[in-house]
Amino acid sequence: MHTQLLKSLRLESSGIPIYVQLRDQILRSLGAGVLATGDQMPTMREVAVALSIDLNTVRHAYDELERMGAITLVRGRGSFVAEPPPPMGARAQASQIDNIAKQTLATAIAAGIDPAALAERIKVLAKQKE
Repeated sequence: MHTQLLKSLRLESSGIPIYVQLRDQILRSLGAGVLATGDQMPTMREVAVALSIDLNTVRHAYDELERMGAITLVRGRGSFVAEPPPPMGARAQASQIDNIAKQTLATAIAAGIDPAALAERIKVLAKQKE
């Protein structure tokens, strides 16, 4: 199950920190349904070995994913895809949208991607999901 996730992970020499690349790729994989709610994630050690990176780098990415609510770390058992969060109020949702937009904008600029082109692509992808 998580073998597919491991095979999909690729790191680039783009100037974007490795843990950020890893975090973002895992988020994309979760969004694409590679793993479902409750599925066990690959261990940090499995990811580190598969990508030939330091275990602490993977730990940093997993810690961020946990802070974001995407995964749940269970001591002694592993990491699991978290339940989707309950619906939030309008103000909290607006704040969350703003935070994600700022993060995405910064990532796009760091990667040399035109933010307007990215926004258009997001619109297209959102329509395909409907």
